[in-house]
Amino acid sequence: MAILVPQLINLCAALMLLLAFAMLSQRRIVSLVDLYALQGAVLSISTAIVAFSSGLSHLYYSAALSFVLKAALLPWILQRLIARLGVRWDREPLLNIPSTMLVGIVLVVFAFGLAQPVAHMATTIARGTLGVALAVILLSFLMMITRSKAISQVVGFLAMENGLFFAATSATYGMPMVVELGIALDVLVGVAILGVFFFQIREQFDSLDLQHLEKLKEDDP
Repeated sequence: MAILVPQLINLCAALMLLLAFAMLSQRRIVSLVDLYALQGAVLSISTAIVAFSSGLSHLYYSAALSFVLKAALLPWILQRLIARLGVRWDREPLLNIPSTMLVGIVLVVFAFGLAQPVAHMATTIARGTLGVALAVILLSFLMMITRSKAISQVVGFLAMENGLFFAATSATYGMPMVVELGIALDVLVGVAILGVFFFQIREQFDSLDLQHLEKLKEDDP
């Protein structure tokens, strides 16, 4: 079983990276939220595997919290917002899909090169996945800056938080439970505020395209 655990963690890391690429190439917003939910489920499974291998019981609570928040509650809230706002597709991103994927591959290579010295100093069983965690963060950031719809950018931000949580689990066996609960509350409050923000943008511009805000800034004397 001890031999199987690192392989399962590496499998979860590979799935996290593949889902990050899938989200980067996805223009249908409903499918984007579904991919985020699936990424949250993989993150929860990975955390539970690390908890089993390390014998740290608090990681089981972290895995359960991640599943409830990232794989169930937040996707449900986002799906409700999408249904009420009537948003289905994102516009053509700033970069076309092939160019975006090419940049994503370069970011993955950069992430693995940057994380390699740090991974050698880590003592956890999941230290080899630190490069994947950093790659997920960079790919999520790339999705944020190349998308025009507000909801797509929020999903990119939430996916970036998945990468940060995965990095914490890989390098240090997670964060203290009080910190994780505080972050979970902050994320929920942030999504609620952004939901109100979405409706205000839609009421003002009849669209969730953030380029309207840029035009408003340009017209402001």
